[in-house]
Amino acid sequence: MAQLRLGFWQRLAVMLVLPVMTVLTRKTWHRMDDVPATGPVILVPNHVSHFDPLVVAHYVWRSGRWPRFLGKASVWKVPVIGFLLRKTRQIPVERGSVEAVKSLDTLVEALREGGAVVIYPEGTTTRHPELWPMRGKTGAARLALLTGAPVVPIANWGAQEIFDPRTNRLRLRRSHVTVTTGAPIDLSRWAGVEPTRAVLEEMTEAIMLGIRDLLAEIRDGEPPALYDRPARRATTSEDAP
Repeated sequence: MAQLRLGFWQRLAVMLVLPVMTVLTRKTWHRMDDVPATGPVILVPNHVSHFDPLVVAHYVWRSGRWPRFLGKASVWKVPVIGFLLRKTRQIPVERGSVEAVKSLDTLVEALREGGAVVIYPEGTTTRHPELWPMRGKTGAARLALLTGAPVVPIANWGAQEIFDPRTNRLRLRRSHVTVTTGAPIDLSRWAGVEPTRAVLEEMTEAIMLGIRDLLAEIRDGEPPALYDRPARRATTSEDAP
């Protein structure tokens, strides 16, 4: 594990979150060495629970990287939490607005600084009845084309035992969580091409299948086809990260 040099607010965040994770989770972590020790990387987890960002952050931090999450801007408006998110260099996005473009610029800058950026390609917790991944949005693919940074899948399972998005039930009891990383998704066939919608959707399909197959390893089950997200009104945010 690489030694991180953290600022005051990052150290404070660790001090606040680590006891919670120690009390609420029993951890099985695999393949932490597959998180690149240095350099830019786009980390793409599946999303089974509103609690799993803490699970993923804990894993990535212990691997020796400081995770910079892309998240809904509404969370930044929550008192105290929003302040800490800003101070720890997390990245808000206002979907369906010109602010989404600014978020993409911030992500590009973070990667050019050698950062570890975490993007949930599904954009929200999965709607699959058994919590398998949905089809993703194209933001991670677009970012990969812009920067050339490797896209590394992360699969996590167990956070739904603490908060289950299907029932909105919170159970503050110690639960077993499993996290693993895979090899970078092979996106070489699209290197240098124009980011058309067809290209971005093909890349996103490859990314989501990589995440799904990695999740199948820790769930020890046969994965279904990617779940088609429920239809919604047209919006300009589809290509936002």
